[in-house]
This record gives sequence, C-alpha cells and structure tokens, in this order.
Amino acid sequence: MNPIRGLHHNAYRCRDSEETRKFYEDFLGLPLSNAFEIAETKSGRKTSVLHSFYEMRDGSALAFFEDPSRPFDFKDQHDFDLHIALEVEPATLPLMLERAKECGKECRGVADHQFIDSIYLRDPNGYVIELTAKRPDHDAQLRSARKIARDSIDSWQRDKNS
Repeated sequence: MNPIRGLHHNAYRCRDSEETRKFYEDFLGLPLSNAFEIAETKSGRKTSVLHSFYEMRDGSALAFFEDPSRPFDFKDQHDFDLHIALEVEPATLPLMLERAKECGKECRGVADHQFIDSIYLRDPNGYVIELTAKRPDHDAQLRSARKIARDSIDSWQRDKNS
C-alpha cells in the first residue's frame, strides 16, 4: 500500500511576501491560511524568515519563504524547468484568462493537452502557474496512459543519447 496520503504543501522562495499574497490570495483566490516568522532554525542558528501558506480546496497548500538574508536567483522560469499546476473547473479557464489580460498579467493559452486544457500565468517570483481543467475523459485517458508509462520511460532512457 502507498504510504503517501497526499500533498500537504509545496514550498518556494518569494521576493516579497505581500506581492506574493496579492497574487495568490487576491488574484487566484487562495486564502492566506498561515504566516509566521522563523527566528531560529531547529539547529539553533538565528534567522529572520517569513513562512506563508495559501490553502487549496483539498486542504493542501502552496507555501513561500521570504528570506532577505540569503541570496536566491529569482528569474522567469521556463515551463519545462519549473511550473506549478493548479486544477480549476473548466468554466474557470476563460474567466481567469480574461481576468489576467484585464490586469495586464502575462498569460498564455488555452492550451489543448488532450486530457486537460490549461492557461499559463507568471507569479511575482517568476514561477509559471498553470491553471488546468480536466476534460470529461481525463480519468480514462490516465488509466490508459498508466499501462504504457513504464515503456515510455524505458524507451526514453534507451534512446535519449543516441
């Protein structure tokens, strides 16, 4: 049996906690569920870091660390390097696309991925945020894909350097 129950939170660095809050809470609608300063690490090192959490409907969260004392290479990420995919209802995609455009946010889509449709935004930290909606046959497509997933990886491993 799989011991993993689900995702509790993913944590990322942020440039500015308030900028990040405005995007995740005010724009995306994820409520700020917790924020606290970390003044000392578990090993006893003094620090000053703000840790904030934005709750999703399933109880999991996206979390951020603002740590002005440690350098971090904030840059606009490429989709293939790092992106955060959040599920929405299908009717939400065009509404969020329009809202993003009205707010002057960088936004791409709607992308047809066969089993999902997606739009892509960029958060204030440079991370790509994918809003994705399952198609009606999503689960059936994934059940089918599961049967050949291992073969796909094996084939990739064999062929990638040739």
